[in-house]
Amino acid sequence: MAKTKTTASLQQKVAEGEKFTVLTAYDATFAHRFSDWGIDVLLIGDSLGNVIQGQTSTVPVTMDQMVYHTENVARGNQGALLMADLPFNSYGTLEQCLHNAGRLMQAGAHMVKLEGGAWLAEQVTALGRMGIPTCVHLGLTPQAVNKLGGFKVQGRDEAAAQKMINDALAAVDAGADMLLLECVPSALGKAITDAVPVPVIGIGAGPDTDAQVLVSYDLLGFNPHRMAKFVKNYLAETGSIESAVTAYINDVKSGAFPGPEHCFD
Repeated sequence: MAKTKTTASLQQKVAEGEKFTVLTAYDATFAHRFSDWGIDVLLIGDSLGNVIQGQTSTVPVTMDQMVYHTENVARGNQGALLMADLPFNSYGTLEQCLHNAGRLMQAGAHMVKLEGGAWLAEQVTALGRMGIPTCVHLGLTPQAVNKLGGFKVQGRDEAAAQKMINDALAAVDAGADMLLLECVPSALGKAITDAVPVPVIGIGAGPDTDAQVLVSYDLLGFNPHRMAKFVKNYLAETGSIESAVTAYINDVKSGAFPGPEHCFD
């Protein structure tokens, strides 16, 4: 098995000008295949609520479910860094956050992802103190879909864009090891990537982020609903799951994905 990737090894990739790839996984079999084929980071996402459970949002996903799926992915992993989502309402207080992040790490995760802005600074700092790496998710934060009023592009006006930049800087100052930007204009994705010293992962955030992430079910065209603008169905073009994942890896590393048709102005 390949040597497991770390936050430090991924930061080194970025420093050398190489982009890295992220793909969701929820079970041991796909985790084994995706990591063996060269995916750098496997995200055990609370998107399992949508693609596995058939929920309309990620809000119903529980902590116990995230632990279960993290354990499964860890058993199949062949050297990818494992990032696991802290689900809805599981990290609002410091005590709650530390307890639940610890559960994910003991289940096999190498880092945790939290949705929010500058208000997460205390949690991020405390997690780092306990040896738990963090990725802070900004932009369209699906757990807040009821507050946001739907799945909408974020940061389109000047004030909202500046607030997101400030949130990104606050997260990094607090000790965040990575950022993830979802559904933001490409120019804002570039501005945040240029402003912070840690890797930035994008999904619908333009071509200038340090990495790209897709939900694996979307990449394979298995989503029965209308595909989001930032999604590309690689299986339709390649004919096999391995070829689809390989094409995704090559396109991210070359800068071919995302193309203009996958980005927001």
